[in-house]
Amino acid sequence: MISRRDFLQATVAASAIWGASGVGKWSRLAAQQALGQDQLLAFEPLGNVTLIHITDVHAQLKPVWFREPEINLGVGEAAGKPPHVTGADFQKMFGIESGSPHAYALTYPDFVALARGYGRMGGMDRVATVVKAIRAERPEAIILDGGDTWQGSLTALRTNGQDMVDVMNKLGVEAMTSHWEFTLGIDRVTEIVDSLPFPFLGANIFDAEWDEPAYEPYKIFERGGAKVAVIGQAFPYMPIANPGWMFPKLSFGIREERMAEVVQEVRDAGADLVVVLSHNGFDVDRKMAGRVPGIDVILTGHTHDALPEPVIVGNTLVIASGSNGKFVSRVDLDVREGRMMGFRHKLIPIFSDVIAPDPEMTALIDGHRAPFQADLDEVLGTTESLLYRRGNFNGTWDDLICQALLEEREADIALSPGFRWGPSLLPGEPIRREDLMNATAMSYPSAYRSEMTGEFLHTIMEDVADNLFNPDPYYQQGGDMVRVGGMGYDIDVSKPMGSRISNMTLLRTGEPIDPAQTYVVSGWASVNPETEGPAIWDVVESYLKRKGTVTVEPNTSVKVSGA
Repeated sequence: MISRRDFLQATVAASAIWGASGVGKWSRLAAQQALGQDQLLAFEPLGNVTLIHITDVHAQLKPVWFREPEINLGVGEAAGKPPHVTGADFQKMFGIESGSPHAYALTYPDFVALARGYGRMGGMDRVATVVKAIRAERPEAIILDGGDTWQGSLTALRTNGQDMVDVMNKLGVEAMTSHWEFTLGIDRVTEIVDSLPFPFLGANIFDAEWDEPAYEPYKIFERGGAKVAVIGQAFPYMPIANPGWMFPKLSFGIREERMAEVVQEVRDAGADLVVVLSHNGFDVDRKMAGRVPGIDVILTGHTHDALPEPVIVGNTLVIASGSNGKFVSRVDLDVREGRMMGFRHKLIPIFSDVIAPDPEMTALIDGHRAPFQADLDEVLGTTESLLYRRGNFNGTWDDLICQALLEEREADIALSPGFRWGPSLLPGEPIRREDLMNATAMSYPSAYRSEMTGEFLHTIMEDVADNLFNPDPYYQQGGDMVRVGGMGYDIDVSKPMGSRISNMTLLRTGEPIDPAQTYVVSGWASVNPETEGPAIWDVVESYLKRKGTVTVEPNTSVKVSGA
């Protein structure tokens, strides 16, 4: 295997962090002049194998605003390491100039001003242009989809994922893995998988009754004179994070020993390069890379991290390609004599005003959207604040959702799940139904209203905190902290489970939450099959239409320490 020293030298020589000067106060025209499609796609080819990776699109077919997190805390060995570095620290770590296109794409400072200068990002017709350009140069490039593709928009919900299936087929995807796909229900997943022209990979998905693999574990491609094995790793905690009753006969898990066995199996079958197409989340994949020998590349997903360089663990590259269609990763590899000899990588930002849309893909996307266009375009209200979701703690989109739950459902406390999906909206923009559905579109949307004791609320908060801040990545089950409305709390992320959450306070009265007292709590996205209530988008739509214009003040009710 190639040595770590050789890898580090290759990283210095070949990593493709691009940069350009720019400031958020530039006009749109000036911003476009600072960029060009040729510049964004510029790449000096290397070796004989090319991988194209896209992940966590969450059904975003059109260009979006998407603010990267302000807070992304790492614990244990991950503390202070990518991707747990944000803002100015991230810019310093990767040598990114403030106000530059890369600063806008990858960090949050001055987001609104930079967004108005550089424009939206993403759009699957722009992604198609990038993929075609790479394939024109490297016809044998392997296009891989990391999952969380069929869910996250009004059209995906209304078509049961068919719009995304058709788009990814058109893009030329050659293998995928999964997570939210299973929330369409096992019958629909089976129907789609049976129709796909490429494998739906999941080495860690088993038939729960027979304890045998339920899906293809890997696919071996012969490209550039090399055998390239792509192993699929689906999200390990499906039955915990999502409703297990939607896929009752399947079991998941990290299954590290299974991964090691499959890696050995493909090596024995003659694989020269082993790629894991993963939806584990970055920290889980970093740990797996250090414990399972023989993996050359992990294309990671789930945690929506976007990094301009691979993280190297031993002899394994861990590559993070962002979310919502904002980025495409290109990885060229020199594979000779049965091993990887070198690499070159570029995280390509999809600036929608710079990259020309592919006409065929545009037509396909617009055709899927046409039956729903009136619903998509209906204006429900206006925001005077930046609406964003991504971050370890409350974001303004979920603060808005929580306020709607508090008022429309007449609750003391509101809970909104710590989902990472959902684009942003800029101050002054109308809130269309499409925008609301981009933050709420899912198959179990009921907004419940129930009574909970203070003690039970504390248990919920501690459980979610451990999912995020357990120092062992294998116990981190994904998502950010549950967003809370009507209640404040303190959290010490360095403490063990059961003692991280303190000073829970009912904001309406300023009184401490009484463990023995009962509170009216409203929330949504419960994994319980018996959940009753209106769809969350109906609750928020009612609130928006009543308010007209909304302002979401910065949330100061969560006090964080121990980071």
